[in-house]
Amino acid sequence: MYFEQFYLACLSHASYMIGSEGVAAVIDPQRDVAIYLEEARKNGLQIAHVIETHLHADFISGHRELAAATGARIYLGAKAGAKFPHVPVRDGDEIRFGRCRLEFLETPGHTVESLCIVVTDFDRSPEPFAVFTGDTLFIGDVGRPDLSGELTPQELAGMLYDSLHDKLLKLPDAVEVYPAHGAGSLCGRQMSSERSSTIGKERAANYAVRAATREEFVRLLTSELPERPGYFALDAEINRAGAPPLSELRPLPALSPVEVLAKQKEGILILDTRPADQFAAAHIPGSIFIGLSGQYASWAGTLLGLDSDLILVAEDPERVTESRVRLARVGIERVVGYLGDGIAGWTRAGFPAVQTPYVSAEELHRLLRDDGRDIQLLDVRRPPEWEEGHIEQATSKPLHKLTALLADLDPQRLTVVHCQSGYRSLIASSLLQRSGFQQVINVTGGFDAWRACSLPFVQPRPAGKP
Repeated sequence: MYFEQFYLACLSHASYMIGSEGVAAVIDPQRDVAIYLEEARKNGLQIAHVIETHLHADFISGHRELAAATGARIYLGAKAGAKFPHVPVRDGDEIRFGRCRLEFLETPGHTVESLCIVVTDFDRSPEPFAVFTGDTLFIGDVGRPDLSGELTPQELAGMLYDSLHDKLLKLPDAVEVYPAHGAGSLCGRQMSSERSSTIGKERAANYAVRAATREEFVRLLTSELPERPGYFALDAEINRAGAPPLSELRPLPALSPVEVLAKQKEGILILDTRPADQFAAAHIPGSIFIGLSGQYASWAGTLLGLDSDLILVAEDPERVTESRVRLARVGIERVVGYLGDGIAGWTRAGFPAVQTPYVSAEELHRLLRDDGRDIQLLDVRRPPEWEEGHIEQATSKPLHKLTALLADLDPQRLTVVHCQSGYRSLIASSLLQRSGFQQVINVTGGFDAWRACSLPFVQPRPAGKP
């Protein structure tokens, strides 16, 4: 049997291809599907089946484009309400090809239509060896239960408990677990960076699976749920209809500095995707930084949404193309052009550029000690990170809510921003500068650097102590 996992780090997304005797199935494909076509060609496989474990909310799937390119059938849970030709799947349905059997389990909870796929390779054993768990069961976690417009998180969490305990956890301990996401995904809270596990390992170590009762499980999953990004519902609807092929995107024009400035005045956003040091050294006033080095598309979806017109700034045309494809993976397609000749062309044309200064953790400590009352120190990490430890003088302003939390801040005061390592805080710095903050400084290395320098911070109290 042929088996391959494709891991897209920028979205923490895992997709799969499984093949036998010249026939293949692809599970949860990413939007740009050329990798599957090339892999099938190299291995002498014909993709005949495209399977979606659910309507993904955090990225746009390439199921329709892949099916159109190969003639494959698309399989999706019967409750998905999909608006394209597909096979509606129910409990016990199966696909057989070559020496392989894929058996479907309906496992609602993350979404009402969620599926898991139990894999048997008859060349190994008549017993199943693996299960594709989609967003139902992750490594170290389970799927978030708040993606339905009709059911409450508590109702979905109860369904998820039943799916796990009545179906998935009844599989043998040795069955290998292959989920659709890993650490960094917004579809769970405590996902491991491991790419696979087993049913036995998850039964023993997964915090959610170990909940003693259904009531405890529901309470555990629904207390302090992280806020759901606004683009999730839009992506799910795009996937319900099926996204158009990426080839239908029009070529991007290179815009002159004069054209960029004119469009910026019309309200079009400038998205700068260059490395952090290049953005900090010189960038267009009012531009927003989201670097390609991090979770670029997820942050773009969270902060910009799908309905904003964008102009890209990148180091070169190749990075422009990469930026655009990665945006399209989450459904952002309203890119109207890019800055030709980059920031160098902007400055050569005589237009102003601004900087974002940096400060080290030790320098920040000295500033707080000597001039602390004159500094606004913002921690833009997520609340769970803040609760695990934070600088005493800092104020929590999570990045995903930052622009709605500026009313109590003074744009004229020195504002220092940090996150865990420096990526999110530079995004935050650009949003602050765009909002009119005059003195914004980013902390090199963030809270990681602060701790590495053994500087003092507020630590959580041990459990059971006042």
